[in-house]
Amino acid sequence: MAYKTRRDSDGYTTRMQRKNALASLAALAAGFGTGSTALAAPCASKPLTLASTPRLGKPLHPPAHGPVQVAFVIGPELIAIDVFGPMTAFDNAYIGMDMMHPLFSMWCVAATTAPITMHGATITPKYSFDDAPQPHVVVIPEQKSLPATIAWIKHASARADVTMSVCTGAFLAARAGVFDGLSATTHHSGYDEFAKSFPKVTLVRGPRFVENPNVSSSGGESSGIDLALRVVERYYGAAVARDAAYNMEYRRTERPQSANDV
Repeated sequence: MAYKTRRDSDGYTTRMQRKNALASLAALAAGFGTGSTALAAPCASKPLTLASTPRLGKPLHPPAHGPVQVAFVIGPELIAIDVFGPMTAFDNAYIGMDMMHPLFSMWCVAATTAPITMHGATITPKYSFDDAPQPHVVVIPEQKSLPATIAWIKHASARADVTMSVCTGAFLAARAGVFDGLSATTHHSGYDEFAKSFPKVTLVRGPRFVENPNVSSSGGESSGIDLALRVVERYYGAAVARDAAYNMEYRRTERPQSANDV
């Protein structure tokens, strides 16, 4: 069942459609190992707040030769900013002004290499799940949840330096089991459904992103940029991440907690 954010002709988010789609996603999650009793139960632990959320991501080591390989897992009903936001952050990461040697190499992977339509544009995956190489970083944006996608996320995450979800891509990551016993966040409209659907995961409400040593998650849409910059920092240091943000003219701020904050 699709759970993308749909937009009307004026460009505004149709909140009810997202809410209904997330409810359908919860039912889908229940069918993959979460029983009806767990689905109805409240979150087992008190949700963490911004002040109590530590940065648990440890420094990462880039490969001895060549750039860090970043795989964007894509599929039907993809959300553009979930892909292009983090992609732009990685693309702007350089050592000094050495633009001839990018620090990150990015590619898309999907069930097949057939073009995927997204907001009137198309993306052609470089690899299918059957022939993709092992990436250092796995990025999971919001998209339709498919069994083949979940299986590849589970397989690739086991050997990746870091797996990061963006927006309700956290639902796919959670279904793959990568957040079990850990903390995660998601788009604010999916907080309650996520907590009900995945009782093994501690939902964190409020921060732009939530880190564990090997898996991380961001809030909705633009929050994926912040998490990608954090991954840049973990590989190459705070100065490189700062310069990437400056080159993008992107100001890193707190996540808005209500419509009054924007």
